[in-house]
Amino acid sequence: MTTVSAKTPGWLDWYPSPSKPAFRLPPGTVDVHCHVFGPQARFPFAPERKYTPCDASRDQLFALRDHLGVARNVIVQATCHGADNSAMVDAVRASGGRARGVATVRPDIGERELRELDAAGVRGVRFNFVRRLVDASPKEDLSTIAEKIAPLGWHIVLYFESADLPELEGFFGSLPAPLVIDHMGRPDVTKPVEGPEFARFLRFVEGNDVWVKVTCPERLTVSGPPALDGERHAYTDVVPFARRVVTEFPDRVLWGTDWPHPNLKSHMPDDGLLVDHVPQVAVTAEQQHKLLVDNPMRLYWPGEAA
Repeated sequence: MTTVSAKTPGWLDWYPSPSKPAFRLPPGTVDVHCHVFGPQARFPFAPERKYTPCDASRDQLFALRDHLGVARNVIVQATCHGADNSAMVDAVRASGGRARGVATVRPDIGERELRELDAAGVRGVRFNFVRRLVDASPKEDLSTIAEKIAPLGWHIVLYFESADLPELEGFFGSLPAPLVIDHMGRPDVTKPVEGPEFARFLRFVEGNDVWVKVTCPERLTVSGPPALDGERHAYTDVVPFARRVVTEFPDRVLWGTDWPHPNLKSHMPDDGLLVDHVPQVAVTAEQQHKLLVDNPMRLYWPGEAA
C-alpha cells in the first residue's frame, strides 16, 4: 500500500474555481507548459523530491483545458516525480491525441525505453538547472542524454535562472537538439528590459536553435498586481519583457499556464485571468495566433492541422 505524505508546509493548492476568460483563445490553442501531480496514491512521488505537492490529476487538468478553451496540452514532467514518468505518460495517453509529453530521463536510459516514450507521445526531455529544485545537473550526464534523444527528433527544455546563463550558454549551445527555454529564462524584472542581462538572453536566443516559453508572469513578478479578483492587467512589471520576446521572435514563442503552479509562495493565480494576460504580451491577432497555435503545432504536432 502506498504511503501518502503530507504536503510541504505552506503549500498553495491550485485555484479551484477559475474565472471564464474574457479573452477568447483562438481555436487550436496549445497550453505548452502544464503538469500533473500524482494522484499520489496511484503515482507515488520520488523519494529524492524537494517538495510534496497537492494532487493534480489528468482529469482535473483536462477539465481546466476545456474550461479555458484550450485545445491541446504539453505535459511537462514535474520534479516531484523525478525520472518516473508514469503519471505524465498516463495523462498523455488518456488525452486521445490532444497532449504531448516532456520527460525527465537518466543517462543510462536505453533505446527501447526512449522509443516507448516516443510512441506514447513524448517529444522532449527537460534539464533543470534551478538549484533550489534539483541537486547538481552534471553536464556530462546531460550531454549523454542529449545524444540519445537527438535521433528521435526530440527537443530539450531548459529551466534556469537568468543570472546563471553566462556560465551555461556555452554548454547549451553545444547540445545537439533544439532548445526550449522555460519562462523566458527567468529574467530579473526589477532590471531594465533594455539592460545587459536581458540583452544577453535575447542574443542567446537569436544565435541558437531556441524556442522561448512566454510563461509564468506570476513567478517573475515583483510588483504585480496578481491575477486575482478580476484583474485583467496583471503582472505589469513582466509585460515589457514578454512583449520584447514576442516582438523579436514571433515564430519561436510559446505559451502555457504552468498549472497547477508548483511552489508558488505569494499567491495562487486565477487561471482564467492568466488567459486574459495573453493580449497584454501578444498585442495583435497575428502575434496571438503564432504564439498560441502555429508555433506549438509546428513543434509538437508537425504536419497536423490545428
